[in-house]
Amino acid sequence: MDYIILDIEFNGRKFASELPMEVIEIGAVRLDADLQTVDEFSALIKPIYFAKLNPFIKKKTGIPQEDIDVAAGFRTVIANFLTWLGKSQELMLVTWGGEDVKRIVFDTRMHKLDDAYWMAVPYFDLLKGYIRFKNVTNDVSVEAAVADLNIVAEGSAHRALDDARMTADVFRAIYNELDFERKQFYVDMYTNAKERRLIKTAVKTISTQKITPTWELFVEKYFADKIEAADDKKVAEMQTLFAAEVAKKATTGKPAVAVEPAE
Repeated sequence: MDYIILDIEFNGRKFASELPMEVIEIGAVRLDADLQTVDEFSALIKPIYFAKLNPFIKKKTGIPQEDIDVAAGFRTVIANFLTWLGKSQELMLVTWGGEDVKRIVFDTRMHKLDDAYWMAVPYFDLLKGYIRFKNVTNDVSVEAAVADLNIVAEGSAHRALDDARMTADVFRAIYNELDFERKQFYVDMYTNAKERRLIKTAVKTISTQKITPTWELFVEKYFADKIEAADDKKVAEMQTLFAAEVAKKATTGKPAVAVEPAE
């Protein structure tokens, strides 16, 4: 088993445009079964929709605009990356959060490429593994985890390969504390984190009033003004999440602990 420690950087204007965020850099470290680094991958990607880097992203990553201008496109880079991944007979991706896999899936689809590989490859969210290990509730950056574990880090934060290297250091440090039964596969989600939290809160609030939580009651009190405009897939997913939350509450007396996918 090889462990592929993956990190990406992406560009766009998340709150100021409906155009998609795009992957602009992929960095990865291949660890063998002994957790030794045996190979690395690094590539910049020239975006389609925003040829000029977002000033915030440019400052955060330090990626030079001139390097992006001459970078290969997503189709070329992702093909090279898949070839590189193919050198492992068996692998599991390791990411800090779920955003990396999600963004690669989205860009694969945007470029009308087959997403079958990314839907089938297992990944382990080391951020959640670290949170369980530390018994905390708030998300932390990989830089904070490195500092907390007294790891001497090299390179620049927010460059994909350097972040992958730091993530690999954290992975090695807490490897024996990780539960790999919690590995995941990418699943499309139609609800956002706010909506999923709303469901949990609603079930908890209704239950404390000694009222049986029902979907109809939830819609009436919490989602009535949005239900007609909501996508059918989102509504179906919310109904499934709501039913699971109610079932968990009935069994344990506590709200279900949802596994949050990355946003």
